[in-house]
Amino acid sequence: MDRVSAFRSFIEKSPSDPFPRYGLAMELKNQGKLVEASDAFADLIKTFPDYVPSYLMAGNTASALGLPDQARDIYTRGIATARARGDLHAAKELEAALAELD
Repeated sequence: MDRVSAFRSFIEKSPSDPFPRYGLAMELKNQGKLVEASDAFADLIKTFPDYVPSYLMAGNTASALGLPDQARDIYTRGIATARARGDLHAAKELEAALAELD
């Protein structure tokens, strides 16, 4: 079983756990399947909007796809989410990524 299939299996077994979805999105990104990765990150953020790590990688993926407006939106939502959850380190990382777009 390849890694993508393994992550999909983990998602089926644990649909209430965001980590397998994050792993799937990251694996797709690492394989260079950026459109599929972007879709996986979008699904992750929709399903688990408080899962802060997803925003930086989703924004980076959108940026790599040449979609700066989408990346900007993702980073901005991630900053708000990170601050709301008290994750100031993640908020600063997202702010730095956002600043690089401008």
